[in-house]
Amino acid sequence: MTIPVNPNPEEGDGTLSKKAQKKLAKDAQKAAKKTEKAAAQVQPEKDEVDVSVGRYGNLPMIRSSRGGEFERLYGRSFAHVKELDAKLANKDVWVRVRLQTSRAKGKQCFVVLREQSSTIQGILAVSDKISKQFVKFASTINKESILDVFASLTTVPKKIESCTQSDVELNIKELWVVSSAKPQLPLLVEDAARPVNEAEQEGLNIKVNQDTRLDNRILDLRTPANQAIYRLEAGVCRLFRDILTKNGFVEIHTPKMISAASEGGANVFTVSYFKGSAYLAQSPQLYKQMAIAADFDKVFTVGAVFRAEDSNTHRHLTEFVGLDLEMAFKYHYHEVMKVIGDLFTEIFKGLRDRFRDEIEAVKQQYGMEPFKFLDPPLILNFPDGVAMLREAGVQIGDEDDLSTPDEKLLGRLVKAKYDTDFYILDKYPLAVRPFYTMPSPDNPKYSNSYDMFMRGEEILSGAQRIHDADLLTERAKHHGVDLEKIKAYVDAFRYGCPPHAGGGIGLERVVMLYLGLDNIRKTSMFPRDPKRLTP
Repeated sequence: MTIPVNPNPEEGDGTLSKKAQKKLAKDAQKAAKKTEKAAAQVQPEKDEVDVSVGRYGNLPMIRSSRGGEFERLYGRSFAHVKELDAKLANKDVWVRVRLQTSRAKGKQCFVVLREQSSTIQGILAVSDKISKQFVKFASTINKESILDVFASLTTVPKKIESCTQSDVELNIKELWVVSSAKPQLPLLVEDAARPVNEAEQEGLNIKVNQDTRLDNRILDLRTPANQAIYRLEAGVCRLFRDILTKNGFVEIHTPKMISAASEGGANVFTVSYFKGSAYLAQSPQLYKQMAIAADFDKVFTVGAVFRAEDSNTHRHLTEFVGLDLEMAFKYHYHEVMKVIGDLFTEIFKGLRDRFRDEIEAVKQQYGMEPFKFLDPPLILNFPDGVAMLREAGVQIGDEDDLSTPDEKLLGRLVKAKYDTDFYILDKYPLAVRPFYTMPSPDNPKYSNSYDMFMRGEEILSGAQRIHDADLLTERAKHHGVDLEKIKAYVDAFRYGCPPHAGGGIGLERVVMLYLGLDNIRKTSMFPRDPKRLTP
């Protein structure tokens, strides 16, 4: 079987330091030389028989065809790397893996093979069944290529600390390239996966910056920490759904193109809609409430939310995943606030108990303090929070909203006093809440609204909603909302609607703060912000 010559490596993308670009260019030259040598060396020398013919090479492109070379492959059973341990010692297995690293040493070649977050060492050594050509072929495969490997699983006398499967290794018998990666990669997965402190100590030549990661997101997502982050994020969604469904909630799906700004204000994306215009929904808020008016009693939704805010901060995105819920209550909105507080407690417990390995993988790269919470959660009134800030020297008015620095400071004060990273702040000033928020009956300056915080940053905003059409109309006028554009929404409350409350949660922010990460772009698979619309 002939070995194709790899193309010349590309130039650096300019997003790395000069040292890093120089290193990549050097690596590319080495890889090109290796490939050229391989093309010549893999062919048997004169009068030398390749005893490994038919056990290695490049598979033809898999196009779901039958017959020919692929006929013998049907029915082949593949093992998962994470399941390979000493209990399976001396058994032959097939695995489909990526080549993470390779190292030729004399008549041997050592490789690290990766499947998602799991890694295992493989070894090829020249013998009566393994030819010199086979070993040379394996040593010249490009990193990140996808391979089919047939091997005998054996135990090792000393733990292999560099692999997750530390007690065993693969003695390779067959090796086939399924999909070859380019010889020069814009970033190395092992560099992207280095612990933050280690990367900082080693210098910029191995530190992969955020833009480089996001520009080459497919490679970046292959790191163990990223594999863990998005599995844990899926876990948050699953827990959110399961807990609420168990408590009688119904999942609904709401429009993302609407005729008026759902939260009021100008922070909306306008899109062309036939002969007119529409807006991308800032929230499913109005539709959740209409579902309550339609007697669904308890509803939730999981979906995209859009905010046209020119905020280039560590915690803002222009598109994120909203976890929203709404429910009717009998006499007091605290009935709903308690349900939401308990929901978070159950989510935190679920993450702690079911995702230990994922949390540990993130900790290995980024380091993190364990997330602490109380059961039941801590509830503070807004004036009490303001009082704590004033005691710490912050100048803040009774009806002022909390700035981001104020929120973070209050989070530290709460942690020091109550030893919790999660708390609820109740009774916000009416002036800083949306038009549909119910004013407090005890003090017209305040409202029946609440925010919830993790590590000093807001992750949920909620309130009792106005369920009376006349009061809703009055508040909409006060906020300058065009009543004609929200007519269907206001009319929903003219036919009788139970008192209700709810809230909206930002999924990416919850995961970021639970894991103690410093930027929301680490928890958005393909983030969108004012400066990024790709990939």
